[in-house]
Amino acid sequence: MDFALPADLVAYLAELDAFIEAEIKPLEQANDNIRFFDHRREWARTDFENGGLPRHEWEDLLRQARQRADAAGHWRFSAPRKYGGKDGANLWMAVIRDHFAAKGLGLHNDLQNEHSIVGNFPFVAMFDEFGAEAQKQEFILGGFQGTRRVAFGLTEPDHGSDATHMETRAVAETRDGVAGWRIDGAKMWITGMHVATHVGLFARTGGGAGEAKGITCFLVPNPTPGLTIDEYLWTFNMPTDHARFFLDDVWVPDSAILGEEGRGLSLAQSFVHQNRIRQAASSLGAATFCVEESVRYARIRKPFGEALARNQAIQFPLVELATQCEMLRLLIYKTAWEMDNMPHKEVEHRLSDKISMCNYWANRLVCEAADRAMQVHGGIGYSRHKPFEHIFRHHRRYRITEGAEEIQMRKVGAYLFGYLGPRKAEFANL
Repeated sequence: MDFALPADLVAYLAELDAFIEAEIKPLEQANDNIRFFDHRREWARTDFENGGLPRHEWEDLLRQARQRADAAGHWRFSAPRKYGGKDGANLWMAVIRDHFAAKGLGLHNDLQNEHSIVGNFPFVAMFDEFGAEAQKQEFILGGFQGTRRVAFGLTEPDHGSDATHMETRAVAETRDGVAGWRIDGAKMWITGMHVATHVGLFARTGGGAGEAKGITCFLVPNPTPGLTIDEYLWTFNMPTDHARFFLDDVWVPDSAILGEEGRGLSLAQSFVHQNRIRQAASSLGAATFCVEESVRYARIRKPFGEALARNQAIQFPLVELATQCEMLRLLIYKTAWEMDNMPHKEVEHRLSDKISMCNYWANRLVCEAADRAMQVHGGIGYSRHKPFEHIFRHHRRYRITEGAEEIQMRKVGAYLFGYLGPRKAEFANL
């Protein structure tokens, strides 16, 4: 067994580091842009008088960073080569996300709004796998060019993890001689609607409540008649771009369907594994950052004339966290490597439990690490002059989104006890 990272991956990390120093750090420091990352970050990013939405200056800075990264050939790394990417593998993406987050807050990688100079594009994979050719051209290439942005419209006010019980309905209806669908319902926590040109909206077109089949994904323009954004919900981590909106007599043509009618939920779930393993790597990197910053601080802080690090009450909690980081890193890298070495359609049946293990544990770990870092740093750790409160507020949401940890633990339990996955046959005769 060889646990060494591939030499070309290590070389690419060095290339990315050099790019950050040459292109991204100077942009971060220019024109007081550091206000988006120092103690002023929440105020600098949030337009409190405009529903708590991101300030235009903040989003423009992120856009500049992405443009520089794209020009250097980094931003589309994970995308297929035919769309200008480099077919970035899951292992490579996991290592890069871990590496970036371990650097701390910065313009190179700010996950409050999923920004990174090496982008993650779940919709690209969805359109490439399920979209018609015209949809691929419009939404994949348009997405990279900035003319198209698609929000993910699954969650509803009364239905989160129980997506099969969604109440939004689409009924076939022809208008002006064009076959299409009338959509009525409500959605909630739909991120990015303030800038989205479309929302990939999931609605029941057949079947009954609780059935996976009968849910269809529609590409609904934003704005469109009948779609009303009620508010952007303020959250623990600001700014907000999480909309609640209502659909009343919204109509779209048949061509707005993404994938097959009635099979939209499988489309939504198809690429969740890539998101979860990469997000787990980001939480791991952020946890590592919190531990390392705490270790350094404990060595230089000298209350009562002696280094704080001499106290086992300081050492032992950090030892526990550092141990968990090391073990989790091995599981994340191994799982990502296994994902790269099997057909995509087999991942759900053979690795879904391991991906859930990585994700829910990493999200829990980073919250514990950020909390411990605040404690080790004392008063200054609690302040916004250190990044730990920001890290805690951001990553705490991932214990709910990306599949709540209880949902992911349920998945692990189903695989462990043979109700799903490879062990199902083993337990069939018990």
